[in-house]
Amino acid sequence: MNLGRRFGALVGLCAAALVVGALPPASAAPTDTAASDIASTGTASTGTAATAEGQAGPLVIAEAENHSLGSQIRKHEAVTPNARPADVGTLATVPGMDVSSHQGNVNWAGAWNNGARFAYVKATEGTGYTNPYFAQQYNGSYNVGMIRGAYHFALPGNSSGAAQANYFLANGGRWSKDGKTLPGALDMEYNPYGATCYGLSKAAMVSWIKAFSDTYRAATGVYPVIYTSTSWWTTCVGTSGDFSSTNPLWVARYASSVGTLPYNWGYHTIWQYADSGTFPGDQNSFNGAYDRLQALANG
Repeated sequence: MNLGRRFGALVGLCAAALVVGALPPASAAPTDTAASDIASTGTASTGTAATAEGQAGPLVIAEAENHSLGSQIRKHEAVTPNARPADVGTLATVPGMDVSSHQGNVNWAGAWNNGARFAYVKATEGTGYTNPYFAQQYNGSYNVGMIRGAYHFALPGNSSGAAQANYFLANGGRWSKDGKTLPGALDMEYNPYGATCYGLSKAAMVSWIKAFSDTYRAATGVYPVIYTSTSWWTTCVGTSGDFSSTNPLWVARYASSVGTLPYNWGYHTIWQYADSGTFPGDQNSFNGAYDRLQALANG
């Protein structure tokens, strides 16, 4: 994955959602205003991002597109090449994937045929970026039969947790109790623009996450999934806040075992174990049988 800065405007291409055999037709997908808006414009918006000096500066679209789940974790933590959990493919787990604009128009039929049964799609970053491929990815995964959800790449140093939750909700992050939509996910990882913890103390970071989480729950009725790594969480959150009783954990560790979990979570719900493999994008494993994945989708 190229994580270097690329300058210039980017025009996104949104393709029609894929339909496969007897799987749900395109008309079965719930209407998503944000996805429709993005599909009609085909472009991503610009916003602000923290620079290395910690100040607000222009957010380059191409750069933000590379800020996918784990893009900064891979830069800071050890990666085991070709990592694969021993229980992948068993009845006790469900294989899945996550994508961002880096993957462009995804071949969802191919991913489904290779075994992927759920997907998370990047929707937003901060309060000024939307994924120009969101409609194709979010609706396309639904149309082939996957259970899918949206995620938000957090920039806690730029604006409040509530503001970013509302931006996420307005641009594809809403949850619906249709059995096919996962709760939105909050991506908490290393700052791509500067200080690891975005210049926030552990207490301030807890308050930021809580504001995002509470705002999301007030709007949808469910708490967002929290995506993070144990190392980042220990450094930037530590034991200052406990989200284990409210928010499902999506942990990133690129190895053959999930390892130690962040503070007070007794188990993980999803494990991102590799940044490439059978499916486009990152490789994930849901910790449970398919009916438990359905239960998560049903709130």
